[in-house]
Amino acid sequence: MSDALPVPPPRCDAAARRAIVREARRLGVPDDYGRRRALRIVREPEALQYIGRDVHDRPQWLAAPAARAWRRMAAAAAADGIVLQVVSAFRSAEYQLGILCRKLEGGQTIERILEVSAAPGYSEHHSGRVLDLTTPGYAALEEDFERSPAFAWLQRHAARYGFRLSYPRGNRHGIAYEPWHWCWHRSAAR
Repeated sequence: MSDALPVPPPRCDAAARRAIVREARRLGVPDDYGRRRALRIVREPEALQYIGRDVHDRPQWLAAPAARAWRRMAAAAAADGIVLQVVSAFRSAEYQLGILCRKLEGGQTIERILEVSAAPGYSEHHSGRVLDLTTPGYAALEEDFERSPAFAWLQRHAARYGFRLSYPRGNRHGIAYEPWHWCWHRSAAR
């Protein structure tokens, strides 16, 4: 077994991102999606830092400042007896387009998809600052996570490390409640 780090995932430059947003619109994402949802196009970081493997044994990546904050937060949680597990971190706009296509091919409507996923180009995951989290005993990406000791710990302590819950109930973006989705903000780090 090699100790070599995995290769970082490909990222989209501005031209590729524009092409992906055009393709998403061709697939049914409304032209005024960003304005209606109060979401902006998200640039992908030039460099990513490896943060380990997720619950599905896939390598995961974050932008360096978010990766440092994640490591500090995970260590603090562990010191308090809380296990935080990564479900997903960086995703490129191209990867997000693949999610949209798979869901459409699976028979979901574009309206339903956009209730639970940001459109390609608009996902906070593109920024390299987002973590979808879970903890042992709780299914990944399920609202039930809000009843976990890990979620309670995050509510009390995540802001200390710069992380905020992006999609609380009734959020202004019209995205379903996601108690697992935490975004690092430089301005929020203490």
